[in-house]
Amino acid sequence: MPTYAEPIERLINELAKLPGVGRKTAARLAYFILRIPKGDAQNLARAIIDVKERIQLCSVCFNLTDRDPCRICNDSRRDNEVICVVEEPNDLMAIEGTGDFDGKYHVLHGALSPLEGIGPEDIKTKELLERLEAGKVREVIMATNPNVEGGATALYLTELIKPLGVKVTRIAYGIPMGGDIEYADGATLVKALEGRREI
Repeated sequence: MPTYAEPIERLINELAKLPGVGRKTAARLAYFILRIPKGDAQNLARAIIDVKERIQLCSVCFNLTDRDPCRICNDSRRDNEVICVVEEPNDLMAIEGTGDFDGKYHVLHGALSPLEGIGPEDIKTKELLERLEAGKVREVIMATNPNVEGGATALYLTELIKPLGVKVTRIAYGIPMGGDIEYADGATLVKALEGRREI
């Protein structure tokens, strides 16, 4: 194993802690950082520190934000009566990226997973119920992931929300645009058939 100068070794070790970054990729990134101008490296370091110091959770929807409440919660043009529930901030950004949803959000910061010891108290369940009890929400869209944990989370929350008289819907699942039916798995085909609508 090559012996790096101590500062390079430290940088490689830190970069290797990033998800999906192995030691070889970390070494390539470290050498890239060494080659860029010092000002660019300082900008990168400042951006990392800035994110750690300034980003917080929105007190309303629990999205990541640099101001509280976040821009989405503060937008008076958005529909306050529809809340889309997602597992993580990345999911919110994916939906927001479509430009087709004009309601508000609620970020759970996880999904129920008894095997991993994640229960209702470990995600933003209580906060969602408090929002629903306090406001005039007519619909909650469950946009949790299409896996066992996401399905269990959606089902659990639906059982808590229905008695409040709020309509609960689930995003549809099925064949992706541009996909071939012959390559879809059975569960995806079943969901596509269940989610069919009139044209």
